[in-house]
Amino acid sequence: MSLLPYSLARPFLFAMDAETAHEHTLAMLARTQNTLLAWAYCQTRVQDPVQLAGLTFPNRVGLAAGLDKNAQCIDGLAAMGFGFVEVGTVTPKGQPGNPKPRMFRLPEANALINRLGFNNDGLDAFLANVKLAKFRTNSAKQGGTPMLLGLNIGKNAATPIENAADDYLICLDGVYPHADYVTVNISSPNTKNLRELQSDEALDALIGTLAKRRAELAKQHNKQVPVFIKIAPDLDSDQIAVIAATLKRHCVHEGTPSWGVIATNTTIARDAVKGMAHADETGGLSGAPVFEKSNQVIRQLRTAMGPNFPIIGVGGILSGDDAVAKIKAGADVVQIYTGLIYKGPALVKEAALAIRDHA
Repeated sequence: MSLLPYSLARPFLFAMDAETAHEHTLAMLARTQNTLLAWAYCQTRVQDPVQLAGLTFPNRVGLAAGLDKNAQCIDGLAAMGFGFVEVGTVTPKGQPGNPKPRMFRLPEANALINRLGFNNDGLDAFLANVKLAKFRTNSAKQGGTPMLLGLNIGKNAATPIENAADDYLICLDGVYPHADYVTVNISSPNTKNLRELQSDEALDALIGTLAKRRAELAKQHNKQVPVFIKIAPDLDSDQIAVIAATLKRHCVHEGTPSWGVIATNTTIARDAVKGMAHADETGGLSGAPVFEKSNQVIRQLRTAMGPNFPIIGVGGILSGDDAVAKIKAGADVVQIYTGLIYKGPALVKEAALAIRDHA
């Protein structure tokens, strides 16, 4: 059980610029993980195992990508009780991302806007950090179903969109041996033209290319790693139908879903925060305002894909009830990010217990 209530730390963090607070938090986690000081934020993992995409998730609450882009804090995040943690997005080469300031809080709406732009240290540094993580060994000592690790991959900003598949293949080759699942991020609004990869022909070509390489990697490493496609909330019904049809063509082999969807990324819409400070900043909006938008996408995907297709629901979870609502919309498991910033680690356990009790 955590010794330090988040309510004591939050005022200090919120007194800082959003990205500065983010960097301080990651530095603290990196320094204290796997030490006695981790008791400041650790808590018992709720055991509520569920089978999904050939994996056993210890509970249905995960951390969304973007918080730990360089995979430096996997063990610290694992100590918070997540059933799965997703790190990245990583690109083949390190890049600084977009100019600062590029992250903004909207406390009135329990929301964030960011235009970070896949800032990360590159694939080699990312993999070095992943290899240092001890969460698998720690899980074995503690007993119970071990936490899972998702590795999220993207393309460099300097890579032309027509060559995007090359970047994804480089990253897939690198992360495959170390991932429980891989996420292909084609929906960030902060990398120019990236969302074009969600269109019919582009998505069909990308998934086909990744499927061929994954088959080769599965033989090489003697394991099948599920791949999730992360999509945007700013899609209309026709676009969702196209994505569903494309996934159906590629993503079911021998009756076992080896692909899935993460729904959704951040939104570029501003209707829910109009008039608030920072509402007009460019970037992706996350938190409470994207909650229902993501649920709508999840509902449509579930209807289109049927009951057995893996869906990870993310967007605007700030309570146990929100997590349950995401499951009711059709998600198999959920992820949080902005909710962790506003509510702290206690939200992880609250959401996991709420989903378990609902089931």
